[in-house]
Amino acid sequence: MLELLQGLPWFLVLLLSLLLAVPAWLLLSQVVLALLPDRTEREHPRPERIAVVMPAHNEGRGLRPTLMQALAQLGPQDRILVVADNCTDDTAAQARDFDVTVVERSHATDRGKGFALDFGVRHLERLAIEEGFAPDVVVILDADCELGPRLLPRIASVAHATGRPVQATYLMHAANDGLKARIAEFAMRVKNLVRPRGMHQLGLPCGLYGTGMAFPWAVAVQAPLASGHLAEDMQLGVRLAQLGAPPLLCEDALVTSVFAKSQEGAASQRTRWEHGHLAMLVGEGPRLLWRSMRPGRGGQLLQVLDMLVPPLTLLALMQVGWLLVTLVLALLLGWWAPLVIALLSVLMLAGAIVIAQQRWADDILSLSELAGAPLLLLAKIPLYLRFVFKRQVEWVRTKRDL
Repeated sequence: MLELLQGLPWFLVLLLSLLLAVPAWLLLSQVVLALLPDRTEREHPRPERIAVVMPAHNEGRGLRPTLMQALAQLGPQDRILVVADNCTDDTAAQARDFDVTVVERSHATDRGKGFALDFGVRHLERLAIEEGFAPDVVVILDADCELGPRLLPRIASVAHATGRPVQATYLMHAANDGLKARIAEFAMRVKNLVRPRGMHQLGLPCGLYGTGMAFPWAVAVQAPLASGHLAEDMQLGVRLAQLGAPPLLCEDALVTSVFAKSQEGAASQRTRWEHGHLAMLVGEGPRLLWRSMRPGRGGQLLQVLDMLVPPLTLLALMQVGWLLVTLVLALLLGWWAPLVIALLSVLMLAGAIVIAQQRWADDILSLSELAGAPLLLLAKIPLYLRFVFKRQVEWVRTKRDL
């Protein structure tokens, strides 16, 4: 065994330690930068015409509250377009009870939210020709989300004034008081609030999170929306940045939703998100990283590096696992440099998590509860093993709670 370990190239072990330190360093930097005073976008005039595109796949049970909230924030010149996508329930009929436009889409193979969004924007293009309705801004909303005050006019005005896609703060709340659910809420808050806030403090792009997104009309019609990727929103944000339209965070606009209550629904939701993220990281990460490593593309490079940060649970498992590996190598072979770097990476990750919990998530869980999280993290290992041996590749709607 010792002879086998001695055959390992020392520099390769050192390089792996340095590579694994990058996401921990970036996460800590984002958290620290997020502590700076707010860098809020100033108020802008409201655009004349807003179009809301709402993709809805079998959302007949929960569509109505979201539609009522959206209509309350819109004016007579605005329009809501509901895309009833591959539905087998009464989604379209429920939507037609309101003063909205409803279109139905059915396709045997092109399934997923991205294709529904593209269908909706193409329908708006036809309306622009046939009826003269060309919106200034297109806003995308999930059919089961809850709108914060002034969400729609706020993000639409920022998108119209800046000419850039805009992402509102998107938070998800735990459906129950269990520790596992609250840890998931904490991880989502770090991903969708703390990290983009840190990027925004330097004027850097944020990601797109699927709902509460506003696009200037010229950007919407050219955006590569038609995608069946599990992480179509993450993919879209990076591609728009590379096309010259980097998304902008509007932190003071809020949209929320609730995690699935049932174990089956929560597992399906988490698998889709994390397998989609990992598929982006493995499948497109190297190519996007290479394209961004050119002069004058520092902002794009940091956005791609942000995308390459693994899910928080997986990052913690990777860091701790590698620390144990380098400890064994240090004790057997005297390779102390990789161990020192691995230890610093774990400390950076732990520091980022503690700061984020104290500043932004003290209402969700305590430090003592967070200290017990590693035991729950072990339960996520099968999810990551399935990505290697039996990954999810098709978009599957999360089973809604009754």
